[in-house]
Amino acid sequence: MKSVTLGQYFPGDSLIHRLDPRTKLLWVIIYIVALFAALDWYSYGVMMAVTAAFLISSKVKFRVIMQGLRPLIIIIILTAVLNMFYTDGTPVLPGWPITWEGIKKAVLMILRIIMLIAGTFLLTYTTSPIMLTDGMELLNAPLKKLHFPVHETALMMSMALRFIPTLTEETNKIMSAQRARGADFDTGNIIQRAKAMIPILVPLFVSSFRRADELAVAMESRCYHGGEGRTRLKQLHYAPRDWIALGFGAVLLAGMFTMRHFGL
Repeated sequence: MKSVTLGQYFPGDSLIHRLDPRTKLLWVIIYIVALFAALDWYSYGVMMAVTAAFLISSKVKFRVIMQGLRPLIIIIILTAVLNMFYTDGTPVLPGWPITWEGIKKAVLMILRIIMLIAGTFLLTYTTSPIMLTDGMELLNAPLKKLHFPVHETALMMSMALRFIPTLTEETNKIMSAQRARGADFDTGNIIQRAKAMIPILVPLFVSSFRRADELAVAMESRCYHGGEGRTRLKQLHYAPRDWIALGFGAVLLAGMFTMRHFGL
């Protein structure tokens, strides 16, 4: 649980940090679409170069990215194994269920998952919850005409991200307290391990509901009434670097679909 870094914000003054949150939100959408449009080694090489450029520009430590990947190692391995064994093609050895096409697909799938996590996690690593809320609210502002609760939805999503590290820390404390009382979470079969998690889940839910109630009381005591008439400490304005970033995103997306069209 200590390796969960989703929702954490790392202050900095890098190029990625200085981008408008709306630009970063749009770039996440462009990045995901371009990543799923990637077809073969050439297009994956382009996406790996783009991802590496993002990581270097953000100045976020590589160790932090690896910590974000650690909880998903089992899913990555399972995905790779399934692709190797259930992809038709030329067997590696006569009679083997593993094919060369399956190995290729497994490697590409692993790269896709790693890049997807690393690229999207940069959004929370380089954007504060307040800026993220403002960015989501302004991007979805046209939906207000359809009476969609834009501000409430943006606030709810940003608060959920904000409290992931808090709940992770709370879980670690509860697990340490249970271990001190003789609890064992590492031995036994799957059913026994699931039963061992009950003493963790119950106090975690109680703590979560208590935090939610305290937050609601704090917001009401400050006369919070939603986004209508609400002012912002920092007004968001597009800078030339934002337009350049969006232009580069459009070029990347067009390039990915072009390479996909030609089978690259």
